[in-house]
Amino acid sequence: MSENSARCKSYPDRLKSFEKLSANLSSASPPVMKAFWQLHTASMASGALDAKTKELIALAISVATHCDDCIAHHTNDALEAGATAEEITDALAVAVLMGGGTSVVYACHAIEALEQFSEGPEQ
Repeated sequence: MSENSARCKSYPDRLKSFEKLSANLSSASPPVMKAFWQLHTASMASGALDAKTKELIALAISVATHCDDCIAHHTNDALEAGATAEEITDALAVAVLMGGGTSVVYACHAIEALEQFSEGPEQ
């Protein structure tokens, strides 16, 4: 898939695609993906930080590392964990601070994801 066509995919569609492809990868490499998902579950479980805070951190790192599929995943999960648009944009500001100019571009992608996930199911 070209970069242009990848950018045209909505963030809810990116999330669905990631979930399908990661299931395929899990079938192809069960031990590795089982360990990864166990790490994911353990890392995102509430502890000293709640799930919402952890999702905001994950979203900021997704922006700083320029990963659109990660932005889709963690924007959705941050919203599901109760993050507000204001909390998400505040986390994006930190990502821009830490990631520099190219993170501005991906923070804009995260704003687009926020708008799309906030719209609800496509009409």
